[in-house]
Amino acid sequence: MRRDVFQAIADPTRREIINLVAFNSMNLNAIAENFDISRPAISQHIKILTECGLIVIKKNGRERYCEAKLQQLNEVANWIERYRKLWAERFDSLDELLNTIQNKDKKPGAEK
Repeated sequence: MRRDVFQAIADPTRREIINLVAFNSMNLNAIAENFDISRPAISQHIKILTECGLIVIKKNGRERYCEAKLQQLNEVANWIERYRKLWAERFDSLDELLNTIQNKDKKPGAEK
């Protein structure tokens, strides 16, 4: 099953796994120690993250290490940016309206 990056980051456990391996690769046992869920559940989350390309698993001897590959998050950042711009424009318009109302109230003879 092909999954997308949005599906991967929708789950808080997967987001936390990404946070754990973002700067240092970790083996599966070290990742699992950070959660109160079973090792198979962690493996399932890691499987989803690898299917989305957010994590790669590298073998070092008998150990398997997870490394973050966060380039896929650019897709999320690009999607969010459209809405950030929209809301920034709306807040700018609200600021202008509030300034206009405030300045109108400051004029001499304005009712208070």
